[in-house]
Formats: sequence, C-alpha cells, structure tokens
Amino acid sequence: MTGRRFRMTVAVAAVITCTAAVGTAAASSSLAEPDGLSARGVSASMRSIARQSLPAGDGWGSAEGGTSGGSSAATASVVSSRSELVAALGVGTATAATPKIIFVKGRIDGNVDAADRPLTCDDYASGTGYRPADYLTAYDPATWGRATRPSGPAEDARAAAAAKQAAQVQIPVGANTTLIGLGDQARIVGANLLIKTADNVIVRNIAFSDAADCFPKWDPTDGAEGNWNSAYDSITLSGATHVWLDHNSFTDRPNLDRNQPSYFGRPYQVHDGASDIIKGSDYVTVSWNRYVDHDKTMLIGSTNTPTDDLGKLRVTVHHNEFDAVLQRAPRVRFGQVDVYDNDYRVPADSGYVYSWGVGVGSAVVAEKNAFRLDPGVDPAQVIYNWGGTAVHTADNWVSVGLGRLAPVDLLAAFNAASDPDLGADVGWTPTLRTTVHPAPWVARIVPARAGPGRLGGGHG
Repeated sequence: MTGRRFRMTVAVAAVITCTAAVGTAAASSSLAEPDGLSARGVSASMRSIARQSLPAGDGWGSAEGGTSGGSSAATASVVSSRSELVAALGVGTATAATPKIIFVKGRIDGNVDAADRPLTCDDYASGTGYRPADYLTAYDPATWGRATRPSGPAEDARAAAAAKQAAQVQIPVGANTTLIGLGDQARIVGANLLIKTADNVIVRNIAFSDAADCFPKWDPTDGAEGNWNSAYDSITLSGATHVWLDHNSFTDRPNLDRNQPSYFGRPYQVHDGASDIIKGSDYVTVSWNRYVDHDKTMLIGSTNTPTDDLGKLRVTVHHNEFDAVLQRAPRVRFGQVDVYDNDYRVPADSGYVYSWGVGVGSAVVAEKNAFRLDPGVDPAQVIYNWGGTAVHTADNWVSVGLGRLAPVDLLAAFNAASDPDLGADVGWTPTLRTTVHPAPWVARIVPARAGPGRLGGGHG
C-alpha cells in the first residue's frame, strides 16, 4: 500500500466520522411519568416499546427465562454521542449490569476521542511507527513466504495502531440492557458493540454501518493463498446469553470492501462480520433485521475446536432481509440454529458465495425462506459444506431471474452438485416459533417490515 493509497483510505474514514458531537443530550432522567421513562423527545408509545421483552416462544432467546433486557429499569437515558453512550452503559463501572434503557438519538460515531472529536486512521497510527508501505514490504510473500504468520517490528507497529483503534470503537454492553433507536434516524457508525459474557440484552431499531478496521492483518496461512483479516463486527456476541437483535440494519455502505485494493493477490478487507455470535453464546433471537452489502455476515461459532460451544450456540434467525450479502447468512458450527421466514436477494454481480454454511457439528433447520436469485446464480450455491454432516431444509421457495417463486429442495440441489452429500437428519425439531409465514409471502412481508423505523406498536 503506498502512502498515497493510505491517505485515500483515511480520507474515506474521515468523511464517515466527521460529524460533530450533538450538544450535551439528556443524561439519565426520571420525571413524573407513571412509567418512570420520561425523556425529552421520547413519546409515550416509544417508551412503551422500550419496555418490551422478547415475546414468549419467539425463538431460542425466549428459552430458559427469556430476554427482557432493561425492561425493569427505573429510568432511561437519551444519548447522541459516543461519550454519552459509554457513560449511559456504565462501561467499566459497577453500574454496567444495572437494568437500563438507552435511547439512541441521531448519529453516533465510533471513531472519535473521549471528547467526541473525529479520529482517522492516521491518528491511530501516530506514534506507533506503523506505515502501510513498510508492512507490505516486510510481509510480501515473495520474501517472507507463506508458511509463517507476520512477526517482528512491522507487525508490532500494526498491532499497536490497531489497539488504539480498538480502544475507541469497541464499546462493551453489559447485562440487563435495552439499547433502542428513536424514530428512523438512529445510527451507529464505525463502532463495534461488544456483548461479552453478558446476559439479557436487547438491541433494536438502530442502523449500523461501516465498522471498518484501519489495520487489517495479513495471514499467509489462512487458506491456500492467504487472507487479510479484520477485527470488528457491528455487533459481537461473545459468551453472551439471552440476546434479542431486532429491527436493526447492517451495511458496509458507503465504504464497500469491493472498492478496496488487493495486496498479495488477495482482497484487502476492512470489515469482518455484521452480527457474529461466538464463544459459547446461547439463547439468541435475531429477527426482522436488514443485512445489505456485506460479505461475512453472521458467524455462529468461531472455531472447529468446541472448547466453549458444545450444547450452546442455540440461535433463531427469522424474518430477516439479506440483500447482496456474500456469505455466512448464517455460517454455523455446533449450534442448533433455526433459520426460517428470511428473504434472500442475490444479485448476479455481487460476488455471492453461499448463504447457509454447514460447519462442524452444526444442526441447522432452514424452512420457509424465500430466495430471489439473479440469472446465473444456481440454487445449489445456497448451501456450502464447511465440514458438517447434515442440514434440514423444507418448504423453501426460489425464483431465478424474472421467474416466479416456486418450491425448491435446496438440499437435493446441493447434493446433486457437490460431494460428499449432506444428510437431512439434524436431530432436533424447532418448537420456539410464533408467527410463521408461508415462504411466498416472505418476499413481500419482510422487505416491507424489517429494519429500523418499522417497529410501530408491535414486533414486526
């Protein structure tokens, strides 16, 4: 990467993060409202929605006590900047697990300092000795080889710069929290909400975008040709339990990976997942979200070694829209994962890889989903075998090009095109479902009702 190229990348980041902090928005408030949640600019209907728990029977997140988030909170906060969000969450304090409802108003940028002043990639690199050109020279496979991961001064400098960015963009979310956007304008840009070893969290009605890593790491041992790996998701569940992600949106726009350069013959990816669920996370419902223009979308289980994952990673994924996402929608290891009533839109020129990744020990049930494929996209691509043995598919409908939706046996399509075959018996049957729509309806209902700004008074 030349110095000029790095400055161009930084310029993009600067555009994304240059919004100034929005005044000093209301902090925690408790006025004389019966619900105790009065806050400036928050309607009674929005306060009522913020009190909602995940309905009984609505996916794995409703099991074993359910997910109520901060519904029992005595007060609420309204936040409009990173510093206000960190304070309201009680990051690093004894109040981090106290029940809380936090309303996000407007745009919050992750790439800012403690005073909410914008930070760029150059700011993070300053003082660390990191220079992109030095890194590329040091680890060029022509001289470094492909058998050993980077080490030495150039990698140490990259890691130091990356640590400075991580300290700003990774924002821990504690237990018993409801984080909810106000109206249809709530945005979190360039940040990674980290729900780590926390129980009982709800995130709703927020548009997440461009959780970009300024300092991707080169790993020549990752795959046959090596890969650039990034560190941040928009939301990461790590050892988290009882989590409900609902009516959010996730995208890389406007900083798309396909517009990044290639180095060492591999794409320079600056994004990781959108909403990854890893390291023994359990009892999760992901519903009515929009995933648009992203590559590695939803990883459930991050390693083939089941140290934390056996008997966990129980996740329900329903009524989500996946539009121009390339893979991992979701990719699963070990977990019992219910994937139903989701709408998939696959453009021919998007670089699509697959939707359902069947990994080691996975037990995926995929039913009543709708796929709208552009010409040239084969229904056999929907499934990819990452070392699994079985996936249950039923009543999924597919259209190709201008054709009408029609039922397609996606497992049979995969098995006809690939070896070895996958079986159909995953050893369990989902019971935690509320409203289930016929697959032909999904292509109309989900795009109209998924994502932020569409909560209304109900759940979908």
